[in-house]
Amino acid sequence: MQLSIPAAAGTEASVKRELKRMGYGDCPALQGRVAVEGDWADIARLNVCLRTGERVLLTLARFPAPTFDALYEGVFALPWEEFCTPHTRILMDGKCRESALMAVKAAGGVVKKAVIERLRQKLGARTFDERGERLVVDFEIFRDEAVISVDTSGDGLHKRGYRVKTYDAPLRETAAASIVESSFFHAGKPFADLFCGSGTIPIEAALYMRRIAPGKGRAFDFERWKCAPAGLVKEACAAAEAEEVKGELPPLFACDIAPKAVEIARFHAARAGVARDIRFAAADMRAFSSKERYGVIVSNPPYGERLHEKDLTGLYRDFGKTFRALPDWSCVFLSAYAGAERAFGGHPSKKRRLSNARLACTLYTYEGKKPPPLCKSGDGSEVIVNFQKEFPKRVDK
Repeated sequence: MQLSIPAAAGTEASVKRELKRMGYGDCPALQGRVAVEGDWADIARLNVCLRTGERVLLTLARFPAPTFDALYEGVFALPWEEFCTPHTRILMDGKCRESALMAVKAAGGVVKKAVIERLRQKLGARTFDERGERLVVDFEIFRDEAVISVDTSGDGLHKRGYRVKTYDAPLRETAAASIVESSFFHAGKPFADLFCGSGTIPIEAALYMRRIAPGKGRAFDFERWKCAPAGLVKEACAAAEAEEVKGELPPLFACDIAPKAVEIARFHAARAGVARDIRFAAADMRAFSSKERYGVIVSNPPYGERLHEKDLTGLYRDFGKTFRALPDWSCVFLSAYAGAERAFGGHPSKKRRLSNARLACTLYTYEGKKPPPLCKSGDGSEVIVNFQKEFPKRVDK
């Protein structure tokens, strides 16, 4: 079976590395999608375990579609009766680029008409009430070639289930996981998010550290298809749980100047099952310091319309000073503020374009000193003491 993992702009490399670690080899990426081969068990595993991919598509066909007639015939030839009943709610999700057929809405109408006519002939049904389970048909027409897929995930994979409260402009969970994946963080290494907001970055880091499958506990559309074997998600969840890290681990550190944000972040961490792994504090990032070595700051500082240019410049300047006071730490932060690099100071080791909330952002990476061979970072106790000493009366007020 040909599977496809859509990736948000700038996260393709993270998706490819994650798939390689999962044993799928070096998967090719094209037009923002990463191709994978697998079976129904892989569909379940990918939906349950993927941290950075947006959803899992099952590709049904690829054929030339220079005209609406060709598009109709290609879609009509596919076995939709294996996925649908007369009650299935059939939805369209499509893109048309550099093709003779550029009207997405019209193309979607042709695709759905072909699906319904196929079902009418194969199922013998005259009416389709579409009050049942959902089937999202994904079509992409690029340079007059159509790729027809069905969405096995349903709701996007960023919907882990733990984030139910909002605060300002939250970072999507899959984007946060990609940032953590591409940073220098690994389990046991000192970690700090100095602008934690509603907690998405430290929670994703904790899930990663604990090897907790992000899709555990949620449902996926393919489970209700006629052709999908039963029980696969349950098996995938059981296999993922067997790989979880259960023992004590050094905590992650997260602070925000807004007590309300910290309250929400702590609530979300508890829902995600990682509350014990994150030390939260309602505190200004300017007060953060640590005697721990070789740690990493991973943050999504403010950059929207809530702050004026002068305030943003001062904020990023002070953020840079806080980072440079940690001589061998690394720092990775995401921002859409055009003056972020200049205000932060120094020269980033690398920059990468990412999209967040439909804003063009840049992920800045400042690489610190590499630990010498056999050098182990501490157990986090120095940072714990530091937070307690700096903010004894401000925590979670």
